[in-house]
Amino acid sequence: MSAPVVAIVGRANVGKSTLFNRIIGERLSIVEDVPGVTRDRLYAKGEWNGVKFDLIDTGGIEMDEEDEMGNLIRVQAQLAIDEADVILFLVDGRGGLSVQDEYVAEFLRRSKKPVVLGVNKLDHHSHHAQSYEFYSLGFGEPIPLSAEHGMGTGDVLDRVVELLPSYEEEAIDEDAIRIAFIGRPNVGKSSLVNRLLGENRVMVSDVAGTTRDAVDTPIIRDDQKYVLVDTAGVRRRGKVYESIEKYSVLRAVRAMERADVCFIVIDAERGIAEQDKRVAGYALDAGCAIAFLVNKWDAVDKDDKTAHRFEEEIRSHFPFMRWAPILFVSALTGQRVSRALTLARDIAENLVMRVQTSALNRVLADAQVSVAPPSTKGRKLKLYYGTQASVRPPTFIIFVNDQELSHFSYERYLENQLREAFGFQGTPIRIRMRTRSQGEDA
Repeated sequence: MSAPVVAIVGRANVGKSTLFNRIIGERLSIVEDVPGVTRDRLYAKGEWNGVKFDLIDTGGIEMDEEDEMGNLIRVQAQLAIDEADVILFLVDGRGGLSVQDEYVAEFLRRSKKPVVLGVNKLDHHSHHAQSYEFYSLGFGEPIPLSAEHGMGTGDVLDRVVELLPSYEEEAIDEDAIRIAFIGRPNVGKSSLVNRLLGENRVMVSDVAGTTRDAVDTPIIRDDQKYVLVDTAGVRRRGKVYESIEKYSVLRAVRAMERADVCFIVIDAERGIAEQDKRVAGYALDAGCAIAFLVNKWDAVDKDDKTAHRFEEEIRSHFPFMRWAPILFVSALTGQRVSRALTLARDIAENLVMRVQTSALNRVLADAQVSVAPPSTKGRKLKLYYGTQASVRPPTFIIFVNDQELSHFSYERYLENQLREAFGFQGTPIRIRMRTRSQGEDA
């Protein structure tokens, strides 16, 4: 069972993103003192008093029916509410109760979900009386807080975790390779899963958004266990829902976090879209092995260079994922689909590959000779030694004289050297520079 979900909801400019960042402990969400800056939902892991949950930040809900962006944000918020176990309804205590707040309250009442009401921007205890007028919204006692300064956020989270359903983290079969099929709606994710299963186990339709839940299906091939995860598409609720597929990714994100391998499915007929890049970014963040499956390849008019051109197009749109293999398949005809499981097994092995420290440091030494580390204001970065800290994905710590002297481009160069030396096809690599203290020896 997945972790419970908390959605932060409210009208524009009440401090939702500030509270989101406060709870997760980092500036992940954009904060701007202008209404409507948060366009997309953002997701992060939250925890309070040992209780873990997934946190969603949403855009501000507005009443203007003529505002197309406002309508999209409102639907985006509805999608978040649909996913949520508890809704954290945030209002602006400094500005006072507004008609917009009452509109949002009615919006939330229809959801029939548990609601915790937080009154933000009350920076001092003497201001707490300003929260009383929000009793009229009908969600019980308003909790005064200041997301900016952290005051009262613990009281809000205490109330939230009281309302969250209990859950147990899912027991994962360590011998099975979990494969998440991710991508835009209607690219053929369910059809690919069914083709691998040899039966129509997952609903398939030409209507985008038919798959509503992430569906786990175990299979065994050549004595290897796999779990195939077909991720949800857009919930189909009229034209507005069909026009905002970029907002419907939460289930896919949660499936990626549980996966060993993510297959990014691209529609060969429709080509690459911004949503494909968004999905790839989530897969990178999840740290799983990644490959591209170009589906519907049977429907493309081809010559002897078509595959090469399409591969180059993928590489140009995903320049920092040149290590991700590409497989051209057809769920309809079965063309090369069986190779997907072999590919998944190979890149899953790379995800847990460990490199001997001595071999790692030989590569780092040669890399410094070939391309000198960067220097800033006369100070040059020096690499002392490296060690592999973890797998899933492979993560390397490199001890240096001053990590502030490091540059992204040089870290990318070192990553390329590691790939050239050890392979790591299909898996991201993370490099962490760390300033070596005087007491640390190589």
